Amino acid sequence: MKNLFLAAALSLASLTASAVDLAISPADAYFAVQKADSKVLLIDVRDPVEIMFVGFSDAVHANIPYLLVDRTKWNAEKGVFKTFQNPDFAAQVKAELQKRGLGMDAEVITMCRSGSERGEPSAAFLRANGFPNARFVEHGFQGAQIKDGPQKGFRLQNGWQNSGLPWSMKMNPEKMYRVDR
Repeated sequence: MKNLFLAAALSLASLTASAVDLAISPADAYFAVQKADSKVLLIDVRDPVEIMFVGFSDAVHANIPYLLVDRTKWNAEKGVFKTFQNPDFAAQVKAELQKRGLGMDAEVITMCRSGSERGEPSAAFLRANGFPNARFVEHGFQGAQIKDGPQKGFRLQNGWQNSGLPWSMKMNPEKMYRVDR
């Protein structure tokens, strides 16, 4: 029994060691997607309404929200609508991979607004559900908040938008998560 446990632990350790790092810089994510022979899937995991007001990059292959906003439930403590995990998230990611002829071992990069609330958790969720090379864009689409000074709270440093990478306020309807089709 002890040998079986040791073998299982070593197998898990070797699987973890062979996987790519969880975080990736915005520039490295962009360049990975732009390679001619790219076997990378870049997913924007924000709710499409957030994208509508913040911006989008057409370098993204698809918008598959990790968390969806429930506009029928209010979180009084935080002063926001409640969110819930997209129950079809892993299946929708798998379908996007299959559409591109890629397997579940392909590199899947998720991107949210800041990298922390949906980006990293969505990548960890994918890894826990059979996608060993899931990653997230560090600092996400908008970047981290400035901590001090007159621009305190603004997201004007790092992230996709602040790294000189392509983005616009225009959404690509073919890439957006939509319930109307």
